Amino acid sequence: MKGPHPTELKLHQVSRHLEIAFDDGRRFDLPCEYLRVFSPSAEVRGHGPGQEVLQTGKREVNIAAIDPVGVYAVKLVFTDGHDTGIYSWDYLYDLGAKKDSNWKSYLARIAQDGASRDVEAPKPGHHHGHKGGGGCS
Repeated sequence: MKGPHPTELKLHQVSRHLEIAFDDGRRFDLPCEYLRVFSPSAEVRGHGPGQEVLQTGKREVNIAAIDPVGVYAVKLVFTDGHDTGIYSWDYLYDLGAKKDSNWKSYLARIAQDGASRDVEAPKPGHHHGHKGGGGCS
């Protein structure tokens, strides 16, 4: 089989990143958020060019499980329930090699859309159906 093959795959759940080493000597440290927002699933990438869905609120996402898919890929199961992305070794290698430019592009899209990497929480003092700043009981 051609292409890079991993020699090591290590999940660091506390710091939320996946460390992966390849047989050509390259080693990548990929944050779980980065892997989640660049998931190869149709839910994220769409079904064609221009149909990508911007992923927001994923700063705190983690990987709950890593399931092997044959000898060529892994399925990453994320703590937000996303589990449909099959990450081939080639795709993971590409994500590692292009991490800086991919991440800059993602942050620019987030800013352009006025979106957030954090899960949106209700704003304090904004209660639906109530006027004034009183809390709900």
